[in-house]
Amino acid sequence: MPHPDIDRSDHVMTLPSQADVVVIGGGVMGCSTLYHLAKEGVSNAVLLERNKLTSGTTWHSAAQVRALRSTQNLTNLIKYSISLYQSLEEETGQQVGWINKGSLSIATNPDRLTHIRRQEALAQLYGVEAVSVSANEAKARWPLMHSDDVIGAVWSPDDGRVSPSDLCAALIKAARKRGASIFEDTGVTGILTEGHKIIGVETTKGVIQTKAIALCTGLWSRQAAQMAGVDIPVWPCEHFYLLTRPIEGISGNMPTLSDHDGHLYIRDDSGGLLVGCFEPMGKPIDPDRLGPDFAFQLLPEDWDHFEPMLQHALHRLPVLQDAEVKMLLNGPESFTPDGSFLLGESAETQGLYLGCGMNSVGVATGGGAGWALAHHIVHGAPPMDLHEADPKRFDPSWSHVAALSARVPEVLGKHYEITYPGRQWTTSRGLRHLPLHAEWEMEKACFGQAYGYERPLYFNADPSPKMTFDKPDWFDQVGREVRRITEGVGVTDLSSFGKIDVTGKDALRALERIMSNRIARPVGSVMYTLMLNDKGGIMSDLTIFRLDDQHFRLYVGTASLKRDLAWIKRQTKDDWDVSVDDVTTAYATLGVMGRDAANLAEAMGADWLNQIAYFHHAKGEIAGVAVMAGRLSYVGAPGWEITCKCDDAITLYQALKTHGAKPVGAFAQSAMRIEKRFLSYGHDIDTDNTPEQLGLMFAVDLKTPFIGLDAVMARMGKTPEKTLTTLIFDQQDITPIGNEPVLDMSGQIIGKTTSASYGYRVGAPIALALVKTEAIGQDHRCHVNIAGTLATARISQKPAFDPNGTLMR
Repeated sequence: MPHPDIDRSDHVMTLPSQADVVVIGGGVMGCSTLYHLAKEGVSNAVLLERNKLTSGTTWHSAAQVRALRSTQNLTNLIKYSISLYQSLEEETGQQVGWINKGSLSIATNPDRLTHIRRQEALAQLYGVEAVSVSANEAKARWPLMHSDDVIGAVWSPDDGRVSPSDLCAALIKAARKRGASIFEDTGVTGILTEGHKIIGVETTKGVIQTKAIALCTGLWSRQAAQMAGVDIPVWPCEHFYLLTRPIEGISGNMPTLSDHDGHLYIRDDSGGLLVGCFEPMGKPIDPDRLGPDFAFQLLPEDWDHFEPMLQHALHRLPVLQDAEVKMLLNGPESFTPDGSFLLGESAETQGLYLGCGMNSVGVATGGGAGWALAHHIVHGAPPMDLHEADPKRFDPSWSHVAALSARVPEVLGKHYEITYPGRQWTTSRGLRHLPLHAEWEMEKACFGQAYGYERPLYFNADPSPKMTFDKPDWFDQVGREVRRITEGVGVTDLSSFGKIDVTGKDALRALERIMSNRIARPVGSVMYTLMLNDKGGIMSDLTIFRLDDQHFRLYVGTASLKRDLAWIKRQTKDDWDVSVDDVTTAYATLGVMGRDAANLAEAMGADWLNQIAYFHHAKGEIAGVAVMAGRLSYVGAPGWEITCKCDDAITLYQALKTHGAKPVGAFAQSAMRIEKRFLSYGHDIDTDNTPEQLGLMFAVDLKTPFIGLDAVMARMGKTPEKTLTTLIFDQQDITPIGNEPVLDMSGQIIGKTTSASYGYRVGAPIALALVKTEAIGQDHRCHVNIAGTLATARISQKPAFDPNGTLMR
């Protein structure tokens, strides 16, 4: 039912004809975004809700607020939410129902214990309080719990919960005080665009002219975005929790009990229990079945579906045997294909900002996410790097209903799955294939999905590798693939990398503005460069091939394509003669690398490859196939990246294979690039990083007036607070996977690992790490917290492996 404390005085107001920003959707994301827009000084912001505030998903949310997330910045959003929820009552006089009783995560098997201890280490890294406790101490904190099978737990005192409807009432009250307007019972019937830019909103009560829309429409976000010409991958699933009548032994509020081996979260509710689940495979539901009038409604109970989870709950809570059931609540929530929400501007339509697909963390994240979205709208960028939530991270293949409806049930189930390194999705596979997919199948590749593509991770694969935090089943095979390069020639498939052609008489002019490196080099040159934002943070790293005076081909990361395309187009001035085109699917690219690469080229009658200078390219033929080859390497071995038309890829590969080249998968490539200290966007690089921190100033030409130059110049002469380093571990029996805390020898956290692997060429586990510059010290030693175990490592500011044979051990 509508919240009685929400001031609805705007229903007598006339819809304005113009607003700086229109927020569509009156759930927690819409209310938070409106509040923060008003706080940013957007006094004429308008919120439109076709029914009543909170009537979609927000009103029935269990509203758990757990501070720890997978990255520092996602965690920071929730830490902001907690701070906001604690202060809103003082600001507005409206209670939000904030209850801070902490959470207890239990483990009933060794791998889960490793998982929660990794979470404990992350919490310490991210400034969230968390501590390991024994099974007996866990039982003392949750006396109603059956604990005979519990082997350990982690206690997180910062966690809590909130009343979602009260929270929205407070946000709306505060937004009104700052001039914002709210219109309930006002449906959006159209979104007006011109030249792929937002110009207005059509509603059941009139038209509002605006240049910015915050789309916070929850379950209906996919249909709403389509009105602006944008397809977004959001789809609902049914979500269940059980409510009981009051139970003896429950008085006051209790911590949330997280029994993720049983797929459960449990807490008190009105003297009884709330038992929620993220079952291994959820139930998708077509939003068209819900209809536009689905407000303050629930879906039918489904006891057959909930039964396995109920059995887990009865095992964990014997008191449930005699409890009286109040209801089995079934409320739909929206999910995305990778389990992270959408936050930011769309690639297709400028001025359409998305805040949706919250994956059941809408209330927990809503305070911080609304702040970040409002900041993006007002200031042109989020307050911190949030590439994990960037809507531009998805390939268009995810817009298909079949792919979405098959994937989101698995996404729901993975909420509580152990995050083993190397785990892969099982649903909605085969959306996009590389030109050599059939060849890789014959080589028994184990495939991983990236931007919709099936990419070979390693070959001669066990079809069912065991998931583990220890040495993985593929360890020896990856080592063999590394040796294919160190002892012969390997072929890596780089075809999924994005390829962007920039052409026209102003192409060079545009690239000199957008790229950090000097692009005005002779035809035949290859440039490694960065794209920076106004603050000098790194938007992307890429290579550029100059094909002729007015033609440049950009090679960008697989998952960066849509984001980089949008950035380049929006930084190119309208009156310039420039075309920016995605040509990714027209070409295949193979990395041909290894000790014997030069001999292979000669044997194939392609000695012209050996004449190409480093960071240059040339055109020629290999086995009758027209190719372009650039002399560069991502693995620290001699060779070329060779591009041909997709239809010619099989002929080219077969010729390479006939002359002894062997396939090398992504895992081996990753291990070698970490050894060579080559960086990967999203792991070692993001917009919070600067070229100075990462040792990338060689890709910055201070004489070129590129975007971000002023910020870089302002930092010149200053020592960066953080520095990228190489870590070479002393122990052989450890398996770093990245995102682990790095500590100095006195035990103080000084940074984190960004990428990690076993270094097959140096014979030791290795990592790249971003650490406090002042903490590197003279002894060059550190600890790394790997699931509670302190491994020792040596810090180096050079690569672990040098292709000339120098090992940094």
